[in-house]
Amino acid sequence: MNIAFVLDPLESIHTKKDSSFAMMREAASRGHRIHVLQQEDLCFREGTILASVTEIHLTGRSPDWYERGEARSERLADFDAVLMRKDPPFDMEYFYATHLLEIAEREGAKVYNRPAALRNWNEKLSISRFPQFAPPTLVTKKESDLRDFLERYGDIIVKPLDGMGGAGVFRLGKGDPNLGVILETSTCYGKKTVMAQRFLPEIAEGDKRILVVGGVPAPYCLARIPRQGETRGNLASGGRGEARPLSGRDFEIASVVGKVLVSEGIALAGLDVIGNHLTEINVTSPTCMQEICDQKGFDVAKMMIDLLE
Repeated sequence: MNIAFVLDPLESIHTKKDSSFAMMREAASRGHRIHVLQQEDLCFREGTILASVTEIHLTGRSPDWYERGEARSERLADFDAVLMRKDPPFDMEYFYATHLLEIAEREGAKVYNRPAALRNWNEKLSISRFPQFAPPTLVTKKESDLRDFLERYGDIIVKPLDGMGGAGVFRLGKGDPNLGVILETSTCYGKKTVMAQRFLPEIAEGDKRILVVGGVPAPYCLARIPRQGETRGNLASGGRGEARPLSGRDFEIASVVGKVLVSEGIALAGLDVIGNHLTEINVTSPTCMQEICDQKGFDVAKMMIDLLE
């Protein structure tokens, strides 16, 4: 197969933990050809979607892990698979890219995840589709609503709808002397919508990332355990990753959500589960494949390449 990866710059990829790299490595080991492009390389010209793509060959070395060929213009529809793996933020340029990819899809391109699904499944708001699994949640831009929510639950998390890696996440309790300025900052004085959730003390046991491929949950998750004095378990925020078998509740959540995901064209997703509660559904560029493989020997990247094949 010829596979095209829409990525951030190759120089920014950390090969020891990057899931896109894990998928590239698995695909290359099977003899598939790997091509890369960035979001800005997409182009609509004369009725078709073109992209400036570059074929790369993996060297097996570090840090010079790839050799780059010459860039050339290709129709995305001529590839066997196109993987949209650009990291958030989900800004207007990302939004426009999904529209260009959707045009390519109409021309016959097989895009994973489907561009329309990337637009429709906000990684925070999508838990509203599964209220039976979600913790008490509020989405608003009004400070008064957030204060009422805090008064009711006493200990809450406030986070932006477009963030990743724990950026912009605050834990608030009653009597917090910084409450006003945090709410003003989070909502940009009532101009930006945020999500609040009841704080889940089970975060001390880890924020579990469950990978779902083609609607099927991988048998292991990565519990991201906050460092001492920290609320966020995100690896980017200093959390420690511990691979574990799925619990019965984890499998129940992932199986129910996975059926809906695959029906809407989401081939790869990362569910975030704290305790027994679903807190996020990551569909843009979910990671943690390599940590699970390193600790448990189960390679989720193989599941994904099997699916593409």
